[in-house]
Amino acid sequence: MLRILGKIQRIGIVTEPLPRIDEPALEEVGAQLKAHIGERFGGSLAIRAVDAGSCNGCELEIHALNNPYYGIERFGVHFVASPRHADMLLVTGPVSRHMQTALRRTYEATPDPKLVIAVGECGANGGEFGVSYASCGAVSNVVPVDAVIRGCPPAPLALMRGILEAIGKLDGSGKRRAAR
Repeated sequence: MLRILGKIQRIGIVTEPLPRIDEPALEEVGAQLKAHIGERFGGSLAIRAVDAGSCNGCELEIHALNNPYYGIERFGVHFVASPRHADMLLVTGPVSRHMQTALRRTYEATPDPKLVIAVGECGANGGEFGVSYASCGAVSNVVPVDAVIRGCPPAPLALMRGILEAIGKLDGSGKRRAAR
């Protein structure tokens, strides 16, 4: 143990410096998110992330939203453990057959007005898995989808833009706008 501590003391800190958090696009999208969340959700949007059979690439990007660089909570977005507390479902992956019922139950447990976002190429169209004996394919094949965020995996900023797009589909009272 002393040998390891001595080595740590000799080498010192070898991490990269933190990047500056002044990316204009991030601040712009964040400000828009905060304003829309304030109008439509009373200042706080609760999201339940659902992995319906993904490779976890999209989950890593979703988790990055909570890191110090993106810090999405400062814009009023919070991730919750129960669909009963959620305003929005963020669904990743092609929906595997064994997750089909679980996704439907999660959707039904989410109170209205609920929003559903299909994340990544797999969530959008089934990706390279498509529809098969083991996969239902796109999220929209199982539950209604309000927005799709493309990418494999989509970057955190793209996720923020997709959340903003989905929120934009609600009117001021929190109900979905009529389709044009």
